[in-house]
Amino acid sequence: MGTIFATEFISLDGVVEDPGGAEDYRHGGWSFAFDRGEDGNSYKLDETMESDALLLGRHTFEGFAAAWPERDGPFAEKFNTMPKYVVSSTLSEPSWTNSTVLSGDPVGEARALKEQLGGTIQIAGSVQLVQALIEADLIDELRLMVFPVLLGEGKRLWGSTSDKKTFALTDTQVFGEGVAMLTLRRA
Repeated sequence: MGTIFATEFISLDGVVEDPGGAEDYRHGGWSFAFDRGEDGNSYKLDETMESDALLLGRHTFEGFAAAWPERDGPFAEKFNTMPKYVVSSTLSEPSWTNSTVLSGDPVGEARALKEQLGGTIQIAGSVQLVQALIEADLIDELRLMVFPVLLGEGKRLWGSTSDKKTFALTDTQVFGEGVAMLTLRRA
C-alpha cells in the first residue's frame, strides 16, 4: 500500500490560496515575499524527487499543467514525467503528459490509487481534495511550509471535520527568511 502526503505553502493564519500568484486573489504570490533560501529550495526538490506520483484537484492540476511543461531543470523534469492523477468530474482529456483523470468519488479514487500504486503519492495544493482526504483518514503525512505572514482572508487548509484528527510532529526546519517546515504524521 502506498502513502499519501499533502504538501502546502501556508500562512500563519492557515491560508493556502494562491501562494504563486497565478489566480485572481488579492494577496496572490504572497509566498514570493519571503526567501526560503537554498535549503528550502533543496527541500522542495528532494520532496518532489521522492514522489512516485502526483494526485491533484482539477484547479491545481490546470494551473500546474499551464506552468510546468514550459519549464526546465530537475524539478520541472520530474513534475512533467511522473504519473499525474487529477480528480475531476468535468475534465476529460488532460493535455499534460502522463496524466489520468479520476472521475469517481474523490475519496474512493484516492483510496484505490493508494492501494494500487504502492509508492509515495504527493498532493500539492488542492485544498478541497486534501480536506476530503483528511476527513477520510487517507493523508499519511502533512508537510506544511509555513510563511511568517497573516493574510487575513482566503481559502484555508483547515476545514470542519466530523471528529478529532490527530497528527504527530515528526520534524521541523527553518529556512531562509523565517520560513518553517513542519512535518506531521497521522497518529
